[in-house]
Amino acid sequence: MEKKNSLLLLLDVLLDAVSLAITNFLGLRNATWDNSGLWSSHTVARQYLRLLKVIFISCVVGFLSCLLTPSAVALTQIKLSNLSYHECPQELAQGAVTSGGTTMAANCFIVTGKAQNGTNKTVYDADIFGRIYDANNDSVMQNRTRLGSIDEIPPGESDFELRISVPANQPLPLKLKQFKAAGFAAQVRR
Repeated sequence: MEKKNSLLLLLDVLLDAVSLAITNFLGLRNATWDNSGLWSSHTVARQYLRLLKVIFISCVVGFLSCLLTPSAVALTQIKLSNLSYHECPQELAQGAVTSGGTTMAANCFIVTGKAQNGTNKTVYDADIFGRIYDANNDSVMQNRTRLGSIDEIPPGESDFELRISVPANQPLPLKLKQFKAAGFAAQVRR
């Protein structure tokens, strides 16, 4: 609070000095009403100085807001590698694939791999994108490339896993292609 008050006091002194310098430069320091009752050049100069003060303060506020604004939270790309899958443990394996109200039998799989965070910051809420095909090169998840998410990825290389449900009538083995992730430098969900 003291810094703010001292900054405002400094700004006020600076503006007064600028006003005085402009008034002296224009030679309007002792101007008064003229005989016709119209405003003197002194009044015009005061209005001009007020305008200059407003412009100057606006510039200072704009500059300070640029300095004090937090940085934007942009997406950070994460490379996913060493992808593989295996069947879910029995306690996770129960489930179904539903679409439009119809229930179909499903197989549960856990996709595992390595996530490479090349930044020096932890990445949060990273969405995983990729394509999964069956043995006939048919897409396992039609019209869907977002497969899940990773809550937190520390800098460097780390393991991840993702649970997926695949219709039981899709022939194995599965093919995992075009996997990648994108997350944020700060938490955006919660």
